Amino acid sequence: MRPSIGAVSLLAALCGLVVGVVLGAVAVLLASRRSAAAEQADADPGDAEREAAHARRLLDLMDPAVVILDKDDAVVVANPAARALGIVRERRLLVPALQGLVREVHASGSRRADVSLPGEVVGGGSRLVGVHGIPLDAVPTVVPGPVALVLQDVTEARRVEAVRRDFVANVGHELKTPVGALGLLAEAMQGAADDPETVQRFAARMAHEADRLAKLVRELIDLSRLQGAEPLPELVPVDVDTVLAEAVDRTGLAAAAKGISIAVGGRRGLVVRGVESQLTTAVTNLLANAVAYSPENTRIAVGARARGGAAEIAVTDSGIGIPRADRERVFERFYRVDQSRASSTGGTGLGLAIVKHVASNHGGSVSVWSEEGLGSTFTLRIPLAVEDPSDRPDPTGAAPDAAAGVLQEGRS
Repeated sequence: MRPSIGAVSLLAALCGLVVGVVLGAVAVLLASRRSAAAEQADADPGDAEREAAHARRLLDLMDPAVVILDKDDAVVVANPAARALGIVRERRLLVPALQGLVREVHASGSRRADVSLPGEVVGGGSRLVGVHGIPLDAVPTVVPGPVALVLQDVTEARRVEAVRRDFVANVGHELKTPVGALGLLAEAMQGAADDPETVQRFAARMAHEADRLAKLVRELIDLSRLQGAEPLPELVPVDVDTVLAEAVDRTGLAAAAKGISIAVGGRRGLVVRGVESQLTTAVTNLLANAVAYSPENTRIAVGARARGGAAEIAVTDSGIGIPRADRERVFERFYRVDQSRASSTGGTGLGLAIVKHVASNHGGSVSVWSEEGLGSTFTLRIPLAVEDPSDRPDPTGAAPDAAAGVLQEGRS
């Protein structure tokens, strides 16, 4: 389960405090090593050597990456964490941004900055590190002296901060629409108090906006719980057939209103490990999404199969499909492929985000196959609780919508 936004922010703050304390300790230890060596050379030269060994041992055990450079900017000390980042080669500091920060420390003293480490340096994707650089000379001099850099990976902390800002901005925007509509409708009702027919029409519209607001608040609460505000309940065996039946029942009225039939098929008797209420919500959201974006008098199919140690629950529709550029973003909070359809479908933009977090909390995943004009298939994958004898890899490499026979029928 991923940590909550508050927990990650607290962790980032604590990491910053630790980096500051450790950096100060390193500077004191190195300075004391020099003074101790000068003062105790006649008494006991071994004390200075032991102190230097302790300081180096401390650097090697630290989680933050530490690099110490001499007055010529040659690396004299780099702990294992720094070398693991790939920012040091022999006695050279490789990243130009870090070299520039060292020059700033020489010129102006202590500096802090966020530096992006390229993927080709650290291996894999790029990383963002918070860097604290300080001069190690106790007394500032005209001639540049040694500099220490302490680097702390802040990639996840900065990502969470950005997500939090976007989330707050999006919530404010989404809440303004139904709240503003309710205010305008209330004013209109006051002005039409003598016209019962108009009042009734406005009242019906107010009820619609109130339902939309209640749905948004409810889904915000659900999403907050799934993201770690509350501990995940114990995972227990859950019957997939029961989840599908409940999800179909919950979306039955909305489907019937559009003349859409829901066909249920696939393998029966599958059991997964999970929380039944959350899995039911996830499948319900997939079915509701299919109903919202399917034309009237069409068909939706939902079914399950065992594959690769997991139950694959697939929901197929014959709707408008999703453009290729939008497929990777449909699981983002508040993201809608077609903003103009938001009011007509009644969607909040949170349904698929909830599905993604349910899948993640259960150690599973969710994916989408779609073609514009042909429809979409969303596949929720949840680990099985009981091994299924028919669970064998598909040698044909069939498309995601072949997860159950009923899904193939749903496209015909």
